[in-house]
Amino acid sequence: MRDMSEAEFDAALAQYGDTVYRLAFAYTRNRADADDVFQEVFLRYFRRAPAFETEEHRKAWLLRVTINRAKSCMSRRVLHGPPQAEGAVPFSAPASMELHEALSKLAPKYRTVIHLFYYEGYTAEEIGALLRQKPATVRTQLTRARRRLASLLQDEI
Repeated sequence: MRDMSEAEFDAALAQYGDTVYRLAFAYTRNRADADDVFQEVFLRYFRRAPAFETEEHRKAWLLRVTINRAKSCMSRRVLHGPPQAEGAVPFSAPASMELHEALSKLAPKYRTVIHLFYYEGYTAEEIGALLRQKPATVRTQLTRARRRLASLLQDEI
């Protein structure tokens, strides 16, 4: 294990913090859980101080840990019940709120692939590597998620 400087940690937090938080929120659908996942990911990053060959490797590591922590959080939720209700998430347009509500109705595996594909810009092959799935499985999940989203959004019209 190596020592990580505060500047190195701050740089990673500034560069990947939003990405980690968005993915945690997409998976957990809850601010409190997303906050917990975010903190656990960066605490683990600081404590382990892993050395990476490239920035893409650092980002992939952070996203993989985020997914693992979010899954763990969801498992705890199943065992201990759902969290208490919280304040509404602010959106700038009604369409954004409708999309958020539709996304929240998707299964976590579909929300995750949609988020990584559309919001983070990963290819199916890259998502497959992150999630440890075949690219064909990711493409199937994307297709099913799109169909389900279209159906959910159509029902709201």
